[in-house]
Amino acid sequence: MDIAVSYHDTVTKLQGLDLSASSPFDRLEWYALLEHPLFAMAERSDDRVVVPLQRHANGLSSLTNWFSFTWRPIGKSQELIRELARDLRSRTHRVILSPLPDEDGTAEQMEQTFREAGWFVLHDQCDENHVLPVAGRTFAEYWAGRPGKMRTTLKRKAKKVDVDILTQFDQTAWAAYKAIYSESWKPEEERADILEAFAAAEGAAGRIRLGIARADGVPVAAQFWTVENGTAYIHKLAHIEAATPLSAGTTLSAALFEYVIDTDGVELVDFGTGSDAYKRDWMEQVRPRFRLTCLDWRQPRAWPAIAKAFVRHLAPHNRPS
Repeated sequence: MDIAVSYHDTVTKLQGLDLSASSPFDRLEWYALLEHPLFAMAERSDDRVVVPLQRHANGLSSLTNWFSFTWRPIGKSQELIRELARDLRSRTHRVILSPLPDEDGTAEQMEQTFREAGWFVLHDQCDENHVLPVAGRTFAEYWAGRPGKMRTTLKRKAKKVDVDILTQFDQTAWAAYKAIYSESWKPEEERADILEAFAAAEGAAGRIRLGIARADGVPVAAQFWTVENGTAYIHKLAHIEAATPLSAGTTLSAALFEYVIDTDGVELVDFGTGSDAYKRDWMEQVRPRFRLTCLDWRQPRAWPAIAKAFVRHLAPHNRPS
């Protein structure tokens, strides 16, 4: 049976399709929150894949925003993805795919598939992802392996704050999170409405773990996590700078780690992307995230980028000895 390729500007025509999600960022509900989408779909019989993309002046890229941990196609058939990749050459000269994981082979498979479809593909690491494989440990066993300074801090400061962990979305608690974030060290959040809509949806599905730490009844630290398929995802965390001496962030993190390990029974804790030094104290492994820049060498618009790639590749070999 022939493969049918189609393109959609919204998720409306994709609703109802049996598209399994392996992470919070693989669901159609997540992609419905993002701007300028182009959903490329290939179908044959009862098999289908969807490649969520977004338009730019200079081509297409993965449908993501600053909040995305990963991006991958929805569906497994490399043959269908290859057909989509071939068809995309009629729509653009450039496709940028990121951030791609490779612990499941996604980055390698996508690079091979786009090459087979006739694209010139550049492959580089764009970020890193800190994770904790729980490996059957209890929280107490995990905590015993943390740096001594962290354990001492928790022992000294834990009684100075009260912690609540919510497993459903609560508007009052979310307002506390926003107030804490606005008084934290972090820059103003771009498209905070997307984050709130995502949190509300995760709460409705029972996946949210929203932690609030209070000192003398006043919220001073907040964290937004979700849990699904044996993984806890740490999305956002913040504390009021004036409350830094309380170490409320450490106390709240420890409480959430204990909850997802001992109560939810997760197998992995995922701290998202970024090389922040504090993540190393809590996590035990670092996984790379990759970017594929796919250029159609048949189109003149792609030639400058391809030429620059060759120059970068040859430059080290041209240096005088």
